[in-house]
Amino acid sequence: MKKIVFLIFLFCTSLFAKEIHPAQEIVSLNNSQKKILYEFAVLQKSGSNADVYWQQHKNQFSVINDSVRNRLANEIYANSQVVYIPVKDSAVQLWMQTQSLTNWMLYLAAFIAICAIVGLLRNYWDRIIDILIKQFAPLFRLLFSAILLTYELFLIGIVCIVGGCYIEEMTLRTVVIHIGLFLLWSQSTAIFTRKYLVKKYIFEIRNTFWGSNKWETVKTICLPAIIVTVALLYLLYKIPGDVVYNYEIVVAAMAVICALPVWRTLDKYIYPILIPYKDTSIERSICTLAACVVLALIIDGFFIVQHNPLFSYIIIALTSLLIISFLIISLKENFKRNYKNYYYLQFITILFLVSTLVYSFQVRSGELIWASLIGTSIYIVIKYWEIPAFFISWKRNRASAWGFLGMAVLLWILAKGILYISGMLYL
Repeated sequence: MKKIVFLIFLFCTSLFAKEIHPAQEIVSLNNSQKKILYEFAVLQKSGSNADVYWQQHKNQFSVINDSVRNRLANEIYANSQVVYIPVKDSAVQLWMQTQSLTNWMLYLAAFIAICAIVGLLRNYWDRIIDILIKQFAPLFRLLFSAILLTYELFLIGIVCIVGGCYIEEMTLRTVVIHIGLFLLWSQSTAIFTRKYLVKKYIFEIRNTFWGSNKWETVKTICLPAIIVTVALLYLLYKIPGDVVYNYEIVVAAMAVICALPVWRTLDKYIYPILIPYKDTSIERSICTLAACVVLALIIDGFFIVQHNPLFSYIIIALTSLLIISFLIISLKENFKRNYKNYYYLQFITILFLVSTLVYSFQVRSGELIWASLIGTSIYIVIKYWEIPAFFISWKRNRASAWGFLGMAVLLWILAKGILYISGMLYL
């Protein structure tokens, strides 16, 4: 009997003496206990008095001896990665938000400067060329001839893009690079169309995009867009920190796709998805835009279902383009005789805007949230002016005054609604 009891005692002792793997013990700890052991290990390794810290916090553990404590602390320290999350409303968080805001302000400043420079070129380019030709005709007649100047400006565009990558200041870099992109697009279009003045080749683009000559569409739109797309790929490789080019490359690529001859053939079968009722008064450009919207919706949906963060820029850019496109094709002005398509498009547009809004809050993408909120707000304001026009004319003085007062109230309601929805979803 004594031998049996002794064997049982040895068996139980061996069970209790069996070592448990540190990973199993760590899994059984809660986050607070892990944090204490991590900080204890940090104090030990820094040469500080860790025992005082342990005495203050050991009551959060069940019975644990010093060797087990040290082993667990070292294991947690060796396999931990510190992730810094600023406290809400802390100085660091405010600084991060301020830095993000100022970055977008710098991009906006660069964009405004680009638009201003392009506008100045459009307004004064012909006059500058005339002055140069008249004043320096003997010397510059060859250099500043329309054909040679086009190639010179094309090369300057390449220099702006390549050299702009080495400019440190972000606003100046963005301005120089976008001037280069504009020169690449405009001068390549001039070369392919053989129309060497801005006004002429802009008319050529407008004329050939809706025309029946497929090769002219490729030559006028696809080839320049491909050149710009290649330039944007180069910029993404050289300066990956400038996120604006991730959005712009999507726009350039969509221009290439939508201008391909195959879509000119298929758009008559695609656009009835958005414009199902026959109406000869609808412009050809609106039907083609509707076909491009359907194509963009399919591409956007494909990237969304991938659930890959690498495609976030593509989704944001495509969705923003779709919002703008839906705002355009849903205008009452496009459907003057038959309002069936107008009513149908309002339903589709509202469905798309609501879906975009829900998705943007779901994935918590700041850019997508702002794009969907702004798009929805603009749509509501447009419909505010359009829908009453079925019954009254806003051109009357009294009606317009009441209309603007109502729009002020509408904007106030929209602002309060956005704050309320955001509070429900985030707070």
